[in-house]
Amino acid sequence: MEKKWWKESVVYQIYPKSFKDSNGDGVGDIRGIIQKLDYLKELGVNVLWISPMLESPQDDNGYDISDYRRIYKEYGTMEDYEELLSEAHKRDIRILMDLVVNHTSDEHNWFIESRKSKDNPYRDYYIWKDPVNGKEPNNWGAVFGGSAWEYDPQTQMYYMHLFSKKQPDLNWENEKVRQEVYDMMKFWCDKGIDGFRMDVISMISKDQSFPDGEMNNSLYGDFGPYCVHGPRIHEFLQEMNREVLSKYDIMTVGETSGVTIEEAQKYAGEARNELNMVFQFEHVENGSGDYGKWTTEKYDFKEFKRIMIKWQEELQGKAWNSLFLGNHDQPRSVSRFGNDNPAYRETSAKMLATCLHMMQGTPYVYQGEELGMTNVYFDKLEDYRDIESINFFTELTESGLMTPEYMMKCLMLRSRDNARTPMQWDDSEQAGFTDGESWIKVNPNYKEINAAQQLEDPNSIFYYYQKLIRLRKEKDIIVYGGFEPLYRDDEQIFAYIRRQEQEKLLTVCNFSDKNAEMEIPEEFKGAECLITNLDRTVFEGRIVLKPYEAFVLYKK
Repeated sequence: MEKKWWKESVVYQIYPKSFKDSNGDGVGDIRGIIQKLDYLKELGVNVLWISPMLESPQDDNGYDISDYRRIYKEYGTMEDYEELLSEAHKRDIRILMDLVVNHTSDEHNWFIESRKSKDNPYRDYYIWKDPVNGKEPNNWGAVFGGSAWEYDPQTQMYYMHLFSKKQPDLNWENEKVRQEVYDMMKFWCDKGIDGFRMDVISMISKDQSFPDGEMNNSLYGDFGPYCVHGPRIHEFLQEMNREVLSKYDIMTVGETSGVTIEEAQKYAGEARNELNMVFQFEHVENGSGDYGKWTTEKYDFKEFKRIMIKWQEELQGKAWNSLFLGNHDQPRSVSRFGNDNPAYRETSAKMLATCLHMMQGTPYVYQGEELGMTNVYFDKLEDYRDIESINFFTELTESGLMTPEYMMKCLMLRSRDNARTPMQWDDSEQAGFTDGESWIKVNPNYKEINAAQQLEDPNSIFYYYQKLIRLRKEKDIIVYGGFEPLYRDDEQIFAYIRRQEQEKLLTVCNFSDKNAEMEIPEEFKGAECLITNLDRTVFEGRIVLKPYEAFVLYKK
């Protein structure tokens, strides 16, 4: 297997709006990130993926870009960004930029021009269609609710937006659009960035016949079969690789919802000349109901384990995995896959990290995960800021599909705002995030869960993550070893072996709040314990695992 720096890295995702505010306006910023680089260096991560920091009206918190070459004014200036790059590189930390090129903001100059007239030079930069029988061109629904089409009275046509109506989709069929994107990517690579996380990149190619989609219990048709992994997606990415990616030593990860193993091998296969790796979402979509993620059902552990094992086994030697349990679009991982009850929060947070970081692939740590930050559980709609949460509350309650009481429970468990509350730095007012009034409420448990307190405690979740990250740098087997699952059908235990030549590694995790029994394989007799989240000393024979217990054994 070819060795690469991005395979050996651990990535930390920063959601800039909520990370650290340096000037008291209640919004995180670039100078705040610079202030915390030493904290990130101490944690041991060596790549930062920073969610979008470009000029934007913030309809979708920066994923609606109005200028690809300017920094969003509330985050700082280009000089601040260049200083961030320089200071990060001094600490051997690389920076991944969030590339959002499926759509722009409707306030981008290209779209302002595009909507002026049917013969405007920029008209074909976006997807415009005539009404059909006086209505939308087809029945597709948008990701954030409502129709995927918006009528524009100026030219009496509809434009397409798979997300918010303020996020019109770019027309990738137009070669000029593709060149504009590649030129912009080169602009940032020449500034010294180290790679791209590519937002919904699997949606850039659309079936040009734009047929109606299946209704599937929804108010609108499903665009998925026609816009996700569309007909020219691999052609476009290979062109992007030729034009830009192959010319720089950078890391690329594509957000590819709905991706199958077969598709992932096309996107990230070793010899495909497209991307280094993709994010698949099968494990975090586990537990979805009739209305997608809007449910109070818990995830199914056996199904979760089956999915994780499948991706490890079937990409092995063919493509590279990205490993994550949380990000800015998901609820907090300890609340969802672990147990955020104070009795189990620390143990289960450490267990989840152990399970993930010992697998083959590049691990991603979402800000605050290294502290065991939890869901916020807002119980009032006015506390939410996320466009998706607010739109779906309105759509599902007004249509009578859900009661307001039940939908509030769904938001408490599944809203993206759970991950977007401010980073909890200390126990001072506003959790040390800002001297002002935060743009979104701070999680009230910041007095018990914060970085300052964990940096004082050698047994904290922070130092546990630090050790996991250090082990990955010390032991080649953790990065490059093969993967072999144990106890596939066990209802509590997730265990697997990694092998590389004469070395072997056993990872054992109890995902439940009950004791669990297992037999330690004979070949691990006398093995060294690399890390454990409880104080066990005996790792031989038949053992009883405590709730959320995890450990890793190593033998040469």
